[in-house]
Amino acid sequence: MLAASKHAQDAKKYSKIFYEFSSSFAAKIMIPVSEAIKIIKRETFSLRTETIDLSESVGRVLAGEISADMDLPPFDRSQMDGFAAKAEDTKGAPIKLKIVGESVAGKGFDKKVKHGEAVRIMTGARVPNGADAVQKVENTCKFDAGFIEILETAKTKQNIIKRAEEIKKGEKIFSKGEIITENMIASIASFGYAKVQVSGKPKVAILATGSEIVDVAEKPAKDQIRNSNSIMLAVFAQIAGAEVEVLPIVKDEMTNLKSQITNAVEKSDVLIITGGVSVGDYDFTKPALRELGAEICFERVSLKPGKPTVFAKLNDKLVFGLPGNPVSVAVTFYLFVRTALLQMQGARNLELKKGFAVATEKIKGAKERDSFLPVSVETNAEGNLIIESLRFSGSSNFIAFSRANALAFVPQGKTFERGEVIQITFLP
Repeated sequence: MLAASKHAQDAKKYSKIFYEFSSSFAAKIMIPVSEAIKIIKRETFSLRTETIDLSESVGRVLAGEISADMDLPPFDRSQMDGFAAKAEDTKGAPIKLKIVGESVAGKGFDKKVKHGEAVRIMTGARVPNGADAVQKVENTCKFDAGFIEILETAKTKQNIIKRAEEIKKGEKIFSKGEIITENMIASIASFGYAKVQVSGKPKVAILATGSEIVDVAEKPAKDQIRNSNSIMLAVFAQIAGAEVEVLPIVKDEMTNLKSQITNAVEKSDVLIITGGVSVGDYDFTKPALRELGAEICFERVSLKPGKPTVFAKLNDKLVFGLPGNPVSVAVTFYLFVRTALLQMQGARNLELKKGFAVATEKIKGAKERDSFLPVSVETNAEGNLIIESLRFSGSSNFIAFSRANALAFVPQGKTFERGEVIQITFLP
């Protein structure tokens, strides 16, 4: 009995060791970008919903449908200033009709229009019963007191938007998972939504590492650079819907780094660490995460720039370790971190929009990795999207990146010649 129990314990022990070894080995494999995104989606959790004022909702993700609580328009509506009448009464125009009233926005004409009658009407006003056409005022002429002359024949439904032509009561206007834009506000408000249900905001902590970096406000000494990554990531994350805290810079020292990581994951949903993800003597991010018991899901991606990107989970929180060079940080944020932040909020479209453009010069990729190269995309006189190279010299060239509005996807080992079509990813 004891022997059987010992065998079971040993089997469990070795199984755990094998699992940890397998997981560690799998994490070190260089994986495609598509596989990295798949892993991130699998491991990302959802946030709770909340109800907020419509005026504060731009940029938030809808947690429920927005539907029409009435027909729109709610009545037959005039598109023109002019005269409402029966279309058949205008046949053989010019013809004289008796003016029997007026319909203006907010105060319509409540009687029924009879044959030989016309109602003066304003744009947006309710078309009175009995009238089935509106002739614009430019095609009329005052005949004498109480009469109007219609100069051109009007067709049935002319210059009229019929009730519910735009949308019917109960129809869905916006879906769960859509990101609210400023252009959506009027539509949502028109159907009585003073408040809307949205997903909560992810809490993001940003931690820059490196003994060589100093705060933006400081003047760098010899061998130092300013911390441009943290402020850039803070803006990116806020645009993606997050609440952001930028933490103090951590020097290349293990104990302090572990302490900062521990504190950060306690109060955030996502921790973004920049720098220290390679394999140098002063790259402590991965060792620190392992010593803290993090599950490293991947640590090498077949991507240029951004090969040493790390994705891990620590205490059920997401941790991204991004390379230190600014362009690598930007590219990996857009491909990976942004995807996680939007999925947390239940967004329908997680990835950036893609398209195609024509190369205006040779664009060469890396031999062993897929490249996502910063480019400027413009429309030429023929209406075609064309790629203007930014003379991108590497992952530290943030000056060139500042002019980019897209990333050109170049598969590993591929070179595109002038005139060839390239897939692009549009930046926000």
